Order: sequence, then C-alpha cells, then structure tokens
Amino acid sequence: MSVRVKLTLTIVATGVVTILLVIATVLYAFRRFEHETEFRRGNAFLERVVAMYDNLFELHQQSPDEFQAWLRTMVLFEPDTQLYLLDPAGTVLASSGHAKLAPGFKVAIEPVREALMHPDMPYVMGDDPERMDADAVIAVQPVKPMRAASADPLAGYLYLVAHTEQLPEGRWDALRMSFAQPVLGLLAAVCAVTTLLAALITASVTRPLRQLTDAVSHLSQHGLDGGAASARGDLLPPATRDEFGQLTRAFETMLATLRRQWGALRRLDHFRREGVSNLSHDLRSPLTATVGCLEMLEQRWSAAGAVASAEERRLVEVALRNTRNAARLVQSLGELAQLDEPEFKLRTEVVDAAELLDDICLRFAERAAQRGVTVEASHPPGGAAAPAALDVELFERAVANLVDNALKFCPAGARITLAAVVEGGRVRVSVDDTGPGIAPADLPHLFDRHYQSRQNVAPATGEGGKGLGLAIVKRIAELHGGDARVDSAPGRGTAVVLDLPAAHARNA
Repeated sequence: MSVRVKLTLTIVATGVVTILLVIATVLYAFRRFEHETEFRRGNAFLERVVAMYDNLFELHQQSPDEFQAWLRTMVLFEPDTQLYLLDPAGTVLASSGHAKLAPGFKVAIEPVREALMHPDMPYVMGDDPERMDADAVIAVQPVKPMRAASADPLAGYLYLVAHTEQLPEGRWDALRMSFAQPVLGLLAAVCAVTTLLAALITASVTRPLRQLTDAVSHLSQHGLDGGAASARGDLLPPATRDEFGQLTRAFETMLATLRRQWGALRRLDHFRREGVSNLSHDLRSPLTATVGCLEMLEQRWSAAGAVASAEERRLVEVALRNTRNAARLVQSLGELAQLDEPEFKLRTEVVDAAELLDDICLRFAERAAQRGVTVEASHPPGGAAAPAALDVELFERAVANLVDNALKFCPAGARITLAAVVEGGRVRVSVDDTGPGIAPADLPHLFDRHYQSRQNVAPATGEGGKGLGLAIVKRIAELHGGDARVDSAPGRGTAVVLDLPAAHARNA
C-alpha cells in the first residue's frame, strides 16, 4: 500500500470518526436537554401545586385513597411522570402509580436533599420507586405543616419522577426528523468535502515524494552516467521553499557530489588498471629474458660437464624458480587488469563444454604423469552434451588455472576429475580432486585477490601461487554471467564448480 493511499485512508477514517463523535455528542446533548427540560418543568409544576395546596398532608390524613386518586389526576396529562408524597425520612406515603409498594418503602434521601440545596443544578437523578433498576430525573418541593405552631418546620416532600429513559414516540420522531434530514445531510456533505480535500492534499504532499522516488529509481537503473543528465530536468520536483524543496536541493547536492566522486573514482580506477597493465607489459620482457639466461646457464653447466659447487647450483635454482613465479604473477596481473576493463568484451561461441575439458586433460596429462597424478574427464551416461556460449580462450584459461592449482597440492596417487553437466538450464563445470583439502577458515577468502592460504601454499621461493589464479577464475565466470564456488574439507579433497548459463537459457 502506497503512502498516498495510507494518507487518504487516514484522513477519511479521521473524518468518519469525527462524524460518529459528532452524532454521539448530539445524542448526548439531546438527552441532557431532555433531562434539563424535565427537571425544570417538574420543579415549576411542583411549585404551583405546593402554592395552590398547602394542606397536602391534612388531605392525605383525612382520606388516603381519595388523596392517591387526586395525585393521579394531577399527572393525568403527564403519562411519563409519577408523583409521590414522602415524609422527611423519604418514606413513600402516597403515589400516583399503580404499582404496589412495600409498606415503609423509602427512596434515597441524598438526591432529595441535593435537589433542594442546589436548585440551580441542570438536573438531579434519583430513585424511581416503580423502576428501581435505573435512576430517573427527579424534582422535589418541601411541604410545610398547616399549623404554624408545630415544632417541625418540614412535614415532608412532594416528589416527582420523570421517566426520561422511555421518551414519547413523538419526541423520538421529532429527534429523527430534525437530526436525520438536515444534520445527516450536512454531515454527508462535510464528509464528501473532507474526502475531496484529503485527496487533493494527499496528492500535493506525495507528488514530490513520488518524483524523488522516480528519480532515485531512474538513477539506480541507468547509473550516474546514464541517469544524472535527465534526472534534474524531468524527474526531480521543482525546488520550492517548503520541506520538499529543501529535500530536493539536498538531493541535487548529493547527486552532484556523487557524480564528482564517481568521476574521480573512475579516473583513479582507469589509472590503476592502465598502470598495472603497463607495468605488467614492461616487466614481462626483462623477466622472460632473465628466465632465459638462467635456463641457458643451467643447460651449459649440464652440457659441458662444468663443475659447479652445490651452493652455486642451489642459488641458480632458487633464482630461476623465483623469476618464473614473478613472471607468472606479472602475467596474471596483466590478465586481471584486462578482464576488469569496462570495455572488455567476450568473443563467445556456442560449444560443448565437455569437449573442451577433454582438450585440457590432454594438455596436463604429461605433467600430471610426472607427479603421479591422474587427470581425466568424466562424461555423463549417453554422452549428453553441455552446450554453453563461451569465450573458448578464457574458459580454457579458467579451467587450466583450477587444474594447475590442484596439481600443486595433490600428492602422488591422487585423482583430478573434470566434468560438465546441464542442470536446470545451467552448465556446471566442476574440477574435483582427492587432495588434502582446504581448511574451513580459508574457504570464504579463496577468491579474494592476493589471498594465500598459509597452510597449503609453499613459501615465496616455492611453487605456490600469489592468490590471483582463483580471482581470475571468478572474474571469467562473472563475465560469462555465472559464478564460482568451492566445496572442500581437510582430508576429503576439493571441488571447484563454475556455474554458467546454458546456451539455450542465455539465448532466451
């Protein structure tokens, strides 16, 4: 869900909640208005009754039944109210209702006193003798005794109960008519207007964010070189004075900084690759000449039968071995610098990878035989082909590096197996050996440039490499759209797998 939809839903939900709260407030206000109206009307009614009849207790004492009938006539035109005569303790002496109250029934006296002590209150809730499960609006007026000489200034109370919980049907109809038609129509209009405003506000707020997102997406797809030129003109929002304008200017500043840094990095990387390539080219010739001179000196000693001390022969062997290692390192540096060039292109053709493995086995057969190691190519049953779009020279270079590494560390009697199979639209070329294996700590770093396992590689004067062979293998696999991985453990050999796209998958 997008931010625009979330903001719109939030504003609409806020409007709906506001409308519901308004409705609840109106209903509460209507009920409160009903309570206040009943309370004020009840007080006014009782004041008139007490003013007109100052002998209520005498009438009750003379004829209780006739007094109760008289109470009913008093509320004849108020069917939702009941009138009671109470003594000072709150005991019901007479009632206009038809419910039979228990002898000595009392109402709560505290609301009665509150109604008398605070006549300016909006309303007072008290006991309803006929419906004791809920409170009702009450009105109270004190009744004085007839005889002025009486020691008690209060004979009792005239107590009126308004049943506001069950309003007359006409009042509810009036409420519905006055509330449903104009108010609900107004609320619907307000909801529609707020929804429209929410959509407009959301669109105006999120439009700069959408434009910035599109600009970032464009840059991520086309890069700083391909996307920077058009990002400012078409994709970025206008630089206004609000927070989005500040964000846009910050993004432009960041983009300009990134472009400068990217340009500097490209120049530095080009200088590095060009320097390594030139250095490799310049060093290759003197190293080759040095190797040739040392080999010629060694051959002359052997051919002429010249007598040389053991120390002199050892020094020549060490010099020749180190010079060869240096020549291979310089050659590898040159190859890796060439492979890292952005303009480097593969010269691919669809070939059977399994057939190329047969050729590589023949190339290493004599060297492997001298070391007592067997190098063979394994083919699946039926001789299924493994077609792939390969740069044949680079592919053979990568597999040859793997076989060369295996030969360096495999003891006599070991076996090196090359295989190429098609699995799930991928060609998996593997070089397995039964050598000593690789320590787990070295596995994550084998393809790092210039990384050298100290447990398996000889000192600098030995036959060990300098950590560029596997880096070249990985780079060649990446140029073909694949990857390289190693599976090994001490004592159970090593398996290096090149995972490459099959010819049909790559052409699709």
